[in-house]
Amino acid sequence: MSDRLPDSEFLSLVEQFTGPVKEMRPTKRGFSSDVLILVDGELGRFFVKGIRNASGGRREEFVRERLINDSVQSVSPRLSWHTDGGDWMALGFERVDAEPSRFEPGSPDLPAVLDLLGRIGEIPLPDLVANWPETRWDAFADGPEEARLLRGDSLIHGDVAPGNFLVGPAGGWAVDWSWPTRGAAFIDPAFLVLQLIAAGHHPENAEELVAQVPAWSKSDPQGIDVFARANLRMFRHRAERYPDQSWLRDMEATAQAWVDHRSA
Repeated sequence: MSDRLPDSEFLSLVEQFTGPVKEMRPTKRGFSSDVLILVDGELGRFFVKGIRNASGGRREEFVRERLINDSVQSVSPRLSWHTDGGDWMALGFERVDAEPSRFEPGSPDLPAVLDLLGRIGEIPLPDLVANWPETRWDAFADGPEEARLLRGDSLIHGDVAPGNFLVGPAGGWAVDWSWPTRGAAFIDPAFLVLQLIAAGHHPENAEELVAQVPAWSKSDPQGIDVFARANLRMFRHRAERYPDQSWLRDMEATAQAWVDHRSA
């Protein structure tokens, strides 16, 4: 994310929903959008994200995030408005009193994060997600039989990370539903295990924490093993392809530690 504020064309596009802008400032989180700002306007206070209006993956992500919002408002801020005009697309969400969570050992945010994952797991699969199967790890599974273990009929957020799981006085919020899919119920909790290990937890302790989430405790351990190995292959592949991205090597080491623990 750039700290630059949006241009006048973008502001003209969104002011029809916000009213004249009194104040705006960049957010503390987010890297996947061209604009991420907090707006105080005459018509309300909003979290606004925007992208350049062009064909490709990010446009589809924006469309999915708009479409899924009605189904996830029990765990996510409400989408107040959206617009698609000229050079920009924008989504305007209600502002919530919350900050990016922290995943390190001893973090006071972890109970809220675990509760949030549990509530996501209780959301019935929306009809529109039925045709969005989870396939991101297929290329890194050891054949189609393993890939089938990642299938399922649960709603998957798919990007469990501190910046996407916000915690505040009223609880937790899952944001950035850019790629919701239908998959195995353990995928989001398994994502959290990987993130907890990256934040400094021992793999055993990370799994013990996530065992509080029903979608994890009721899942087939073989499917979780497949997910762990697929992530290791994925991060190894990407680290070799992008050697200047040191965080990919860090995540490869994290995934290796998890696979080693599950193989012991």
